[in-house]
Amino acid sequence: MSKTLITLNNVSKIFRTDTIETHALDKISLQIKAGEFVSITGTSGSGKSTLLSLLGLLDNTSAGEYWLSDVATHTLTRAQLSQIRNRYIGWIFQDFNLLPKLTVAENVALPLRYSKTIAKSEVVTKVNEVLNLVNMSHRKGHFPSQLSGGQKQRVAIARGLVTDPAIILADEPTGNLDSQNSATILELLLKLNESSSCTVVLVTHDMQAASIAKRQLKMADGKLYEA
Repeated sequence: MSKTLITLNNVSKIFRTDTIETHALDKISLQIKAGEFVSITGTSGSGKSTLLSLLGLLDNTSAGEYWLSDVATHTLTRAQLSQIRNRYIGWIFQDFNLLPKLTVAENVALPLRYSKTIAKSEVVTKVNEVLNLVNMSHRKGHFPSQLSGGQKQRVAIARGLVTDPAIILADEPTGNLDSQNSATILELLLKLNESSSCTVVLVTHDMQAASIAKRQLKMADGKLYEA
């Protein structure tokens, strides 16, 4: 039986200004096992992006506990969270977030600058390995401006995989793509999940995209439900 990788216990997130208090997440409890493919859907403002930021250790909980495997992340310092994030979590964003002045290979190699598990002598080999996985090795010397949207997202996936993360967090990864490229990216995520047992959490407003996940969740008004 797969071990539990993510555990949220009564997690809340509150954003405050001088006059307004917004409850973005309301006492969410969730368990995700290693190797699962989970999708989260919801309308704009439902809290799904806030939840993904918490799962990716980009933000802190206002209340509750977040355990990543056996690590109590809610007790860690920013520096410790950064180390955990770099080691265990790979991100894929809607807007690709590729640096325009770096080549494809240089963009993919960026997370390895902060990795303590991969020697510098292994960087080129690792970058080539993940570019082969996404069929982009022939473009490794190109710049982002020379790529199509689908190619940019494949490079972004390679960058997310280069540290061998336990979890891939995909934030609207098909939001800026046409239907053909969207299908290609979703098939790639599914293949990666099935072949490497990497845990994938996909946040999307697209119900068709969400349907590829073996487990589907919905968010509304800061609460999480099984779809």
